[in-house]
Amino acid sequence: MENGTLNVKLDKSKLAAIPAEVMRHTEIESLSLFQNKLNELPDALWQLTALTSLNLGDNQIAELGSGIGNLTRLRMLDLGHNSFTALPDALGKLIALSDYLYLSNNRLAALPEALGALVRLKYLNVSDNRLTALPNSIGCMEALVELRVYNNCLLSLPDSIGSLLHLKELQAQRNRLSFLPEEIGNLANLRELDLADNELIALPASIGNLAQLRRLNLRNNVITMLPSSLGCLPNLTHLDLRANPLRSLPDAISEISTLEKLDLRWCQLDAPPEWIDRLRARGTVVYLCDEVQWRRGFQA
Repeated sequence: MENGTLNVKLDKSKLAAIPAEVMRHTEIESLSLFQNKLNELPDALWQLTALTSLNLGDNQIAELGSGIGNLTRLRMLDLGHNSFTALPDALGKLIALSDYLYLSNNRLAALPEALGALVRLKYLNVSDNRLTALPNSIGCMEALVELRVYNNCLLSLPDSIGSLLHLKELQAQRNRLSFLPEEIGNLANLRELDLADNELIALPASIGNLAQLRRLNLRNNVITMLPSSLGCLPNLTHLDLRANPLRSLPDAISEISTLEKLDLRWCQLDAPPEWIDRLRARGTVVYLCDEVQWRRGFQA
């Protein structure tokens, strides 16, 4: 009992089933069963309607019953590191979810459109699954501040992602993205965008509208040309372009006065831009893997 609330913590207890005694305490507000050996959930669990926090992470659970929708007071839900292949629409009934929803490290091939009803949710992690697409309804989750979708098989991001006006961090690395929707430029509060290890061939010009962006990671894509609108990012501090087949760079990059680090290693630049020295003179760290050979060529 803490501050008048009943919190039950049974983490790492080698449990194969939830003790029946737990389900008799319907006043429980916080229940943590992290890292046990659970492979199924009893219906009685869904009668604990006072729960505001439920941690079922790192078990062996493969199925989530629709009874989860009874837990309408939940603010925090961890279902990560299990064996779920699908999720019920009943998740959309958890309209009080606000702090976080962890669905990472499962076997999910799709997410229910019903997730769009979680309009108070601030943090969503669906990384390390088998997703090929995100539901269009994700654009309704307007309270999202952090969205993690990395290590999936995403082929694209929905246009509706541009409605996430409070989003500050989007982690979408290690997918199969070949393009970004123009609506990505609507994310006015985005501070970090990680798109490393995808199949991007270009960026939309709207990327230059991300006025709050600090970090942009484009490492290991197949980008051959960058839009000059990159120079319109007034707060960008880190730009990672490593391992892209870039032959040249837009001069507009030199206009980013806040730039602290520019990484150009393993690109295919014909020659380093003449403004590289100007960037360094004002304190920007610039990495160029073939710089010695280039300089020798210029001296010759």
